Amino acid sequence: MNILGIESSCDETGVALVSCEADGCVPRLRAHALHSQIDMHQAYGGVVPELASRDHIRRVLPLARQVLGEAGASLEQVDMVAFTQGPGLAGALLVGAGVACALAAALGRPVVGVHHLEGHLLSPFLSADPPEFPFVALLVSGGHTQLMRVDDVGQYELLGETIDDAAGEAFDKSAKLMGLGYPGGPALARLAEFGDADTFELPRPLLHSGNLDFSFAGLKTAVRTQLLKLGTNVCEQDKAHLAASTQQAIVDVLVRKSVSALNETGLKRLVVAGGVGANARLREQLGAECAKRQVRVHYPELALCTDNGAMIALAAAMRWQRGLARARGDYAFNVLPRWPLNAA
Repeated sequence: MNILGIESSCDETGVALVSCEADGCVPRLRAHALHSQIDMHQAYGGVVPELASRDHIRRVLPLARQVLGEAGASLEQVDMVAFTQGPGLAGALLVGAGVACALAAALGRPVVGVHHLEGHLLSPFLSADPPEFPFVALLVSGGHTQLMRVDDVGQYELLGETIDDAAGEAFDKSAKLMGLGYPGGPALARLAEFGDADTFELPRPLLHSGNLDFSFAGLKTAVRTQLLKLGTNVCEQDKAHLAASTQQAIVDVLVRKSVSALNETGLKRLVVAGGVGANARLREQLGAECAKRQVRVHYPELALCTDNGAMIALAAAMRWQRGLARARGDYAFNVLPRWPLNAA
């Protein structure tokens, strides 16, 4: 079974080809390609939905040709087409959905809509060290920060989630306040390497709440307040200290809540997925805390931390193996900009 996956939920166009067997073996990534719109959106300080949608239209078919060429496969060898159905930007999602359904209709193949976060959650199965079920998953992708108990594909229990800003938003919004440009999260992390995380006392919201929910809006406000105290001419060293302190506050909360989730479930395996999962400080501290507790931590390959077509094709493949893929043959489609993972 060859599955072509298309991801277009936000500002990255991803296409990939994954092969799998019905016997439950881990699917194999044959080729993937990605186009990031970072350069286009930088001038605006964030994603412009209309521009994102138009760029997806330009990129998706050339990327599909590239992937098939690199995999040494023809379009006729595609057995199923998968696309991100949600959540995400409605216009961007519609591009991927439309192209996927058109390709499937032309080939007479089934088409499957995939939950974006399920793709992230399962993406470590494409790594050199894939996890095993069950596990706790920390999903830190864009506007989503969630802790899930995962017993198998499609068996997800929400343990906690953000009640306002997500970790990724805290990184991006704090970076914007510091004038670091777009995308803010990676820029803040780079600057933090030159700062001292103990310089500024910043809040760790809900750290001692007794539950597994998150809140990062107050941290963003605290960063703004600290910048106002520093004045208009903030030196680069103070900015680096503030970046390090901000990053540490976010990491402390993510690590503490993840460890609490492991303690509550009694599980000994943690999966970290989503763009923030690429953060080196988070990986370092999670690794140290989990090592103390003899807990295995799994990450997707760095190239698969951000949005990509490989995770969408993978999720469709793993659902197909378990008889859960809701393949459609009528090629009508809709998108779900807001879609809870436990309803997928």
